[in-house]
Amino acid sequence: MGGYPEVRPRRLRTTPAMRRLVAETRLDPAALVLPMFVREGIDDPQPIASMPGVMQHTRDSLVRAAVDAVDAGVGGIMLFGVPAQRDATGSAAVDPEGILNVAITDLADELGDSTVIMADGCLDEFTDHGHCGVLDDEGRVDNDATLEIYAQMAIAQAEAGAHLIGPSGMMDGQIAVMRRALDAAGFTDVGLLAYAAKYASALYGPFREAVDSQLKGDRRTYQQDPPNAREAQREIELDVDEGADIIMIKPASTYLDIVSLARQITDLPVAAYQVSGEYAMVEAAAANGWIDRDRMIDEQLIAIHRAGADIILTYWATEVATRLRAGA
Repeated sequence: MGGYPEVRPRRLRTTPAMRRLVAETRLDPAALVLPMFVREGIDDPQPIASMPGVMQHTRDSLVRAAVDAVDAGVGGIMLFGVPAQRDATGSAAVDPEGILNVAITDLADELGDSTVIMADGCLDEFTDHGHCGVLDDEGRVDNDATLEIYAQMAIAQAEAGAHLIGPSGMMDGQIAVMRRALDAAGFTDVGLLAYAAKYASALYGPFREAVDSQLKGDRRTYQQDPPNAREAQREIELDVDEGADIIMIKPASTYLDIVSLARQITDLPVAAYQVSGEYAMVEAAAANGWIDRDRMIDEQLIAIHRAGADIILTYWATEVATRLRAGA
């Protein structure tokens, strides 16, 4: 029997139960991470216009929403801070009383080890120019001067209670410098989620509203160029060698080939960040009645997982985890 009519692959698609039985790729709530924003100086959560359903949280509402996410089965929280004051060096990022660090402690006090608390190890939310590092006299990002601040930031976040720190600035050597700093300070158990391949993408626009970004210019001199894949392999291998614990690709849906590449070249866990623009496009199309929202969300997440991501950062994490559990 080599083919039709004896062989009919459609037999395994006949009913929902049959399709569930033979599904090759399955989403797990524990593999989803919820990115969250906490803003200093607000009394009530603030909606983000370009990301319907996503909020800039107060410290109190952040904790409540994080508890809801964990109760739904979400595997981790990735936290971003929005300070009231910014300066050229992003000093609020290393201040123990800075909004990101106190919010990490809020989550650690409430959730303990029941989830994985992740913190954004980057300066862009904290600088008055919106870049991921400090600038030199000619207005360029100074890689090595930035690394010195990243080391301080890693220690501050570890002291606050973070389990994983995610340096997203794409500075050369950032994983090695942060790993050495954490180990020297006694935080050998705090892990590093390496944004090994973060592309200079057009999909970050809504995120910049979410963190009230002050960016002037662009980040193409330090984030990866979209045409390049071999470059991503080099970046991944460098971060593995420098001591990364998890490798991440960002964005996700437009870089599935890079997710697959990462899965092939390392045995570390591979994460992918389904970024704000990916979220916003689906929500906008669904609001116009152009697509089936829930099916599109699931299809994108399945594609990211199928490409090789063990972990997915997604703003739909709580919603999808709740739906998966309800259907279990």
